[in-house]
Amino acid sequence: MIDVFEEIAQMRARGERGVLCTVVSTTGSTPGKEAMRLLLRESGGISGSVGGGCVEAEVVAAAKEVLESELPRKLEFRLTEEATGSAGLMCGGLVEVFVEPITAPHVVLFGGGHVSRSVSVMAADAGFRVTVVDDRAMFVTAERFPNAARLVSAETWDEVFAQLSIPASAYCVVVTRGHAMDQACLDFALHSKAAYVGLIGSRVKVRGILGRLRDEGRLAGIDLARLHAPIGLDIGGGTHGEIAVSIVAELIAFRRRRLEGHRLMRLPQEETTRIAGRTRTPGTDADPVGGVAGSAPAAP
Repeated sequence: MIDVFEEIAQMRARGERGVLCTVVSTTGSTPGKEAMRLLLRESGGISGSVGGGCVEAEVVAAAKEVLESELPRKLEFRLTEEATGSAGLMCGGLVEVFVEPITAPHVVLFGGGHVSRSVSVMAADAGFRVTVVDDRAMFVTAERFPNAARLVSAETWDEVFAQLSIPASAYCVVVTRGHAMDQACLDFALHSKAAYVGLIGSRVKVRGILGRLRDEGRLAGIDLARLHAPIGLDIGGGTHGEIAVSIVAELIAFRRRRLEGHRLMRLPQEETTRIAGRTRTPGTDADPVGGVAGSAPAAP
């Protein structure tokens, strides 16, 4: 059992998702016993067991559904010789299994300024694992970011990027102090596995940065449905705290697949596709849910 929990800790540190299935109650003769556990990783790998046979097969099937919904579920199995004999389980009794998602949504904040400080606090409280990166060591400190799980700084942004491994469950939020740095960080984030990439700023700024990346050939093959720029929900905020609220609210809505219906700051998908110099065709760069990119990774 200790090994399963160690695996969970390692998975969360890497930003990987999974599902933990625990036998919480048994009555009568059952293949699984209380506290037996099975861990399903997003890759499909399995550790541990809840007793094997048809029960375990159904638990694994349910775990895959929980992985997608991120909603826990309690399963109940009533076993009889007649029902389980074909699977080799000559037993009878009741088994209850609790199936819970192991999520590790990561937020990587590019920039250690005032907005990042507020986003870090709110995102951590909302259950995200926060990493803050900057090319200024004095801005990326435990005093400024006590809620961050990791702080990364170096003399140049290229050196910062070399220290990062962005998991598919990550949410990249670009909020640096200048357009050139925003462009460099956005370029890096778009070429990562991150399911969500957000950039702060006006629409004019976003159009300019995307145009320059296009001219440099940096948007070729990039899935722009992941791009949320300008980032945040349109709540009319102007202060650092209000901007942070709009950003974290969008992160939560994206994770929970609830972006549809919200008023977003981002450029329309058709415009970003056009800026990238592409002709949109059915099934290309399509938003995953109802015309709005709201499907969480598969995160944080």
